[in-house]
Amino acid sequence: MKIVELDRNTLGYDIDTSVFEDFGEYEQHDSDTPQNNREYIKDADVVIFNKAVMNEEMLKDAANVKLLCVTATGYDNIDLEYAKSRGIGVANVKAYSTPAVAQHTFALALYVLEKISYYDEYVKSGKYSSQSGFCNFDEKYNELDGMTWGIVGMGNIGRKVAQIATAFGCKVIYYSTTGRNKVEGYEQVSFDDLLSRSDILSLHCPLNDTTRGLIDMAALKKMKGTAILINVARGPVIVEDDLATALDQGIIAGAGLDVLNKEPMPADSPLHRIKDSRKLLITPHMAWASVEARQRCADEVYRNIEAFIEGKSRNRVD
Repeated sequence: MKIVELDRNTLGYDIDTSVFEDFGEYEQHDSDTPQNNREYIKDADVVIFNKAVMNEEMLKDAANVKLLCVTATGYDNIDLEYAKSRGIGVANVKAYSTPAVAQHTFALALYVLEKISYYDEYVKSGKYSSQSGFCNFDEKYNELDGMTWGIVGMGNIGRKVAQIATAFGCKVIYYSTTGRNKVEGYEQVSFDDLLSRSDILSLHCPLNDTTRGLIDMAALKKMKGTAILINVARGPVIVEDDLATALDQGIIAGAGLDVLNKEPMPADSPLHRIKDSRKLLITPHMAWASVEARQRCADEVYRNIEAFIEGKSRNRVD
């Protein structure tokens, strides 16, 4: 078999992917143009990729392709109907990043909640060294213990966040965008109740027609003025211009984002105007990318290919 990996740089070169040579010839390429990617995969049997779009235009000249392996859980960049028409299998990876994303959720929340940027700058600027007292608490912050933590999306990550929030002493409530997700031990509420009751609101839902633009100005205005919004799901779940306005006007207290409408973040993003890190913290889509998570991702892809060769169905989404 010939295995071609696109978007190789998205896994990081500290992760060894030479194990794919177990299956035959293995070739890797960093993120590139669709035209170049089409050339790379034209004689591939298996294609491994992250963000590359797999549709008829990409695959029409790749006559040998039998399996598409996305190095992610989401697969909205794959035309499943076209793959099915060609008899091409599609496999994703699941739950590989749950500990990392849950951990980053709290890193974002605590950074904003405790005004860490202010206190870090206070010390490094020399102000702490020149003050008379032993402590400084100019910027007020509150405890998570006793707060209400709201969650949109009670999948693997949402449930892990709920578990950790409970350990912090939070009351956890959640909203199911489909209405079908029932999670024992936590209170399921309406969307309006979630918005009005949450002190911290974290997003862990997939991007689809229901969730796109879910957090708009109407939703933000229903939140507490002291609330903090965390998005580690998908950028377009939030209307960014509305969020920037809400932060400017104090409609909510703060936000922590790891995902954005467009990535990399464009120079004209409305979020660029929020310079105060006490209000807004943005990280470059790295919540999922702990060393352990990236290694698990590669391992899962290996097992998906192995299962396919053995005629077994594993993590198949087609």
